[in-house]
Amino acid sequence: MIRFSLLRHLSLFPLVLISLLVGIGLLMLYSAANGSFHPWGAKQSWRFGIGCLLMLGVAITDSRYWFSCSYALYTVALVLLVAVESLGFVGMGAQRWIDLYAFSLQPSELMRVGLVLALARYFHGCSLEDVTHLRTLVIPGLMILIPTLLVMRQPDLGTALLLILSSAALFFVAGVKIWKFAVVGLASVSCIPLLWSFLHTYQQQRILTFLNPESDPMKSGYHVTQSKIALGSGGILGKGFLQGSQSHLNFLPEKQTDFIFTMYSEEFGLVGAVILVVLYALLIAFNFQVALNARTQFGRLVAIGLTTTFFLYAFINMAMVMGFLPVVGIPLPFISYGGTALITLLVSQGLIFSIDLHKNIRVRR
Repeated sequence: MIRFSLLRHLSLFPLVLISLLVGIGLLMLYSAANGSFHPWGAKQSWRFGIGCLLMLGVAITDSRYWFSCSYALYTVALVLLVAVESLGFVGMGAQRWIDLYAFSLQPSELMRVGLVLALARYFHGCSLEDVTHLRTLVIPGLMILIPTLLVMRQPDLGTALLLILSSAALFFVAGVKIWKFAVVGLASVSCIPLLWSFLHTYQQQRILTFLNPESDPMKSGYHVTQSKIALGSGGILGKGFLQGSQSHLNFLPEKQTDFIFTMYSEEFGLVGAVILVVLYALLIAFNFQVALNARTQFGRLVAIGLTTTFFLYAFINMAMVMGFLPVVGIPLPFISYGGTALITLLVSQGLIFSIDLHKNIRVRR
């Protein structure tokens, strides 16, 4: 199952990209703490070390093993999501984490990987003809709906949206017809008034603020307003490392997590932001190449699903801090502070490496 000799076949290119991204993240966490690795940088460093070991271990494990335990991993993530209801603690107004003493676990991040694996295994066993029948889509539809509703109860609208969008990508690659997506989209639009009533008051306010951020600049619109000021003040080359006025004078909230891209852009400007986007684009391109080269439907779907999720993380976070999307609490991949998110991203990359290293191995239906 595990072959250490495969490590020498591991591509260095994505490893360098990941190291550069995490390095930028540590640099910004150092800046966020006003020139100190405490309280965020030091913790993120050892989490990265643990995550790297897990990534390499996952990479050299036979992809058939991940196929065989896909449903089990999904079930574990689902049980943990249910456990959040009774065992989870409240932080920043949301009940999303389980305290394991040594660290806090966010089950919704585990579900992000478990759902992709489970859907990939399910569609691996379906032919193109099977996917054309609506009855074939009932089970995967429930596999998406149940965790999405649990995540929305926490509440975590951003992660719920990620689960839906990444799953939609898997449905598309599996062969689901475009007209079915159109039908679901129209049905969703027609249900907006009903869905609006289920949103929490602060979630409704975030959407209203997104539509008109100047309506309440000192309260609900404060985050986005300060973010735009910081982004604009960075200019082309930025104000310099540790010199961001909005972040270091504490005008910018959540600068170590959701709005870390704003702080980075203020200090390194448009040039720095473009470099970061290029690093993301190169890593995404490598992962999509792995998906194209995969010789099994399971491998192809896993790589596509995890890469799509990674892209959505980066896109939504950047669009959010620029005011193009409502603030939904999505971290910037490999940059934002957060243990479960960082380790989950590294494990996800390990799964993509495993697909690449074992691409010549057949997986039964």
